[in-house]
Amino acid sequence: MELFETLKKVTLDSYRIHHLVAVFSLVYVILKISKLIVKRNEWIRALETFPGPPKHWLFGHVREFKEDGTDMYKVVKWGESYPLAFQMWFGPFVSFLNIHHPDYVKTILASTEPKDDLLYRFLIPWIGDGLLVSEGQKWFRHRRLLTPGFHYDVLKPYVKLMADSAKTMLDKWETHSKSDESFELFEHVSLMTLDSIMKCAFSSNTNCQTVQGGESGTNAYIKAVYELSDLVNVRFRIFPYHSEWIFQLSPHGYKYRKACNVAHSHTEEIIRKRKEALTDEKELGRIQAKRNLDFLDILLCARDEDQQGLSDEAIRAEVDTFMFEGHDTTASGISWTLYSLACNPEHQQICRDEVISALEGRDTMEWEDLSKIPYTTMCIKESLRLYPPVPGMSRKITKPITFFDGRTVPEGCLVGTSIFGIHRNATVWEDPNAFDPLRFLPENSAKRSPHAFVPFSAGPRNCIGQNFAMNEMKVVVAQTLKRYQLTEDPMKKPKMIPRLVLRSLNGIHLKIKPVNLEP
Repeated sequence: MELFETLKKVTLDSYRIHHLVAVFSLVYVILKISKLIVKRNEWIRALETFPGPPKHWLFGHVREFKEDGTDMYKVVKWGESYPLAFQMWFGPFVSFLNIHHPDYVKTILASTEPKDDLLYRFLIPWIGDGLLVSEGQKWFRHRRLLTPGFHYDVLKPYVKLMADSAKTMLDKWETHSKSDESFELFEHVSLMTLDSIMKCAFSSNTNCQTVQGGESGTNAYIKAVYELSDLVNVRFRIFPYHSEWIFQLSPHGYKYRKACNVAHSHTEEIIRKRKEALTDEKELGRIQAKRNLDFLDILLCARDEDQQGLSDEAIRAEVDTFMFEGHDTTASGISWTLYSLACNPEHQQICRDEVISALEGRDTMEWEDLSKIPYTTMCIKESLRLYPPVPGMSRKITKPITFFDGRTVPEGCLVGTSIFGIHRNATVWEDPNAFDPLRFLPENSAKRSPHAFVPFSAGPRNCIGQNFAMNEMKVVVAQTLKRYQLTEDPMKKPKMIPRLVLRSLNGIHLKIKPVNLEP
């Protein structure tokens, strides 16, 4: 009987404890939601001077985006009704001020305001707290330490390495040039730019175009980057996934961790090999004797005024960041440029004639040739305008900011810069959807705001690798046009989707034929 009474008491106490836990959990959830509702109302009032398209009370504007290749144009369409800026809501509690006019963009990009702490936070498990997402003194110190890695003298010898990587890709395309069928080029270009970045920035010959990836482009790192880009987008769109623990427990969270491990293994192996080389006195002497160090040398050897170098964690974050940013954004820029030229054969031929003249019988580009192809450069810029590799970015305002028209956003506001929207803003660009490289003649560029064309951002937080990227795009586009005639496949029009970089839902397909250089 005594045992029964004891068990009964324990059961009752356990029930009371579980009951109290349930009550406290419910109270916590109610308080949390109440706090979010208060914050939501504050943002509604703060952004009332920036009207936007009608929104759903729960989903905001999320359901407006169908993920079918039309979403980018929807933002441009909204911009016609709100030509400077408008508010956008992702779910019931997350609001952005979307800006898409040069005079607004200038105000934001001229500042050193940090990246937003929402979308960019989802990148940190993958690329760490590197240049892309860091802020304050940490960002300033790293930017200063890494800038020498992009000096003119460092970039010059990279052109030959880029040309070699491009030639490898174009050799693989011989098979496609003998077929009347189109082929998907984005994965080919991604492998080529990965091959190039490995040679240039990390002095590593991986042969990833011919050995690991092959024709199918199955390189494990490339696949991981694709998957991580998709999962970051999924996490942003599904509001409950903004919670760290909910995302970690989800199937998407498991896939994200798995893909992160693949990406990290790739970069850790590169760092490990170089560190081992630096312990060898001969190798260390060879590296120190170089006139210019590569990106990884600079990361490992960089010292500030206090003779402090970067921590192992910081080195890996910068390698992960540059590995992704340095190959994926450039792959997007090259792929869309080749597509643009395929759709505009008259401009393609002018570029080809210019390239043939510049190369004087050679097949590969050299440093001195980069300045000899101005029309091709204008075509690349026009493609970057129509298809910016990074279609948008966002900052979190740390102090109130007033724009040129007198409207103000308060501290804490998330401001999204739609690069795609700026580049297709009809109040800035005449006939904005037309491909017209002459927009970038010096006299025409001089008439526009410098913030009307920002494929590499602008201001103090602009892209540190923009000269590297432009050089690679010139090399690859020029050598491709010298060798192949490009034609679009009208049955496989690409469907643009933003996945950190601008991709296509169904790939980018082209047909190619060898160029006949006979007179």
